[in-house]
Amino acid sequence: MTSDPDADLDNPAPDSNEPPPDLAIEVRGLVKRFDGATAVDGVDLRVPTGSIYGILGPNGAGKTTTLRMILGIIDPDAGERRVLGSTRPQTQAHAIGYLPEERGLYPAMKAYEAIAFLGALRGVPLKEGRKRGRALLEAHGLGHLAERQIRQMSKGQAQQVQLLGTLVHRPKLVIFDEPFSGLDAINQGRLEQMIRALAKDGTTVIFSTHVIAHAERLCDEVAIIAGGRVPFAGPVNVARDRIRPQVRLETRATDGPWRAALPADARREGPFWLFSLPESGVEPLLRALIEGEAGILSLSIERAGLHDAFVAIAGEAAARALDAASEEAA
Repeated sequence: MTSDPDADLDNPAPDSNEPPPDLAIEVRGLVKRFDGATAVDGVDLRVPTGSIYGILGPNGAGKTTTLRMILGIIDPDAGERRVLGSTRPQTQAHAIGYLPEERGLYPAMKAYEAIAFLGALRGVPLKEGRKRGRALLEAHGLGHLAERQIRQMSKGQAQQVQLLGTLVHRPKLVIFDEPFSGLDAINQGRLEQMIRALAKDGTTVIFSTHVIAHAERLCDEVAIIAGGRVPFAGPVNVARDRIRPQVRLETRATDGPWRAALPADARREGPFWLFSLPESGVEPLLRALIEGEAGILSLSIERAGLHDAFVAIAGEAAARALDAASEEAA
């Protein structure tokens, strides 16, 4: 007897009282091996429709392989996937825009023609694609490149043309693999604006990156991937909450009964006390400091960043690899 993967993904867990969320992508237990080595090992992802979703990890972590399985470019050795409601991603190609990590355009094509060609691969008639190509270039401040051949452009300009070709057929889902690589700071900022605009219009955007700053600024949710596994997938705030906020306290008094209110991890650095925010919250701490006549000169609470969360979740080795990849790309 064989099971129907569609039926498995259509039915929520029997103990769930909540309706299944509106998901653009859902994958369960994806596994992929190459020559006996496991590149992706049981990945689960749930990407809400209209969200900006990041897959964050160092080079070689399994990001590209995971995206290619989601797109149906390669098939998993195990696991299930549903993309835009279908377990056969290839049937949804007309509604998906994909920017691969390996960029490539025909060097002799003019910019607007290259965009039209990429649109034709997704069902847009060439005449309409040329019209949209020129409009996209103008809308993104690249109208001066319309008649220029790809071979006459810088690497960054050609990448922007290919990026617009990813959008020319007006997809519901856009998948970018390391989209910020090769772009200078100005064009990285423009790409961030474009991603936010796509999501505002209801398009689901998923991108892989090894640069934590992009994920922290842009993403509603992230999947942290290391060694082919996903130890965390969910909202960015939930990832950051894996580490308790840190308190920075400066007092006029150097000792007194108020010291008993400081947690065990409190340490002195210059004029400041540094420690994790107690589970009871800041109000009981403030009360004890005031009643104990500590003489509060300053008190700040800093929430953990996504980098600190990545270290806590994926480990020091994965974080070092991530930092090395970021430095190399800079």
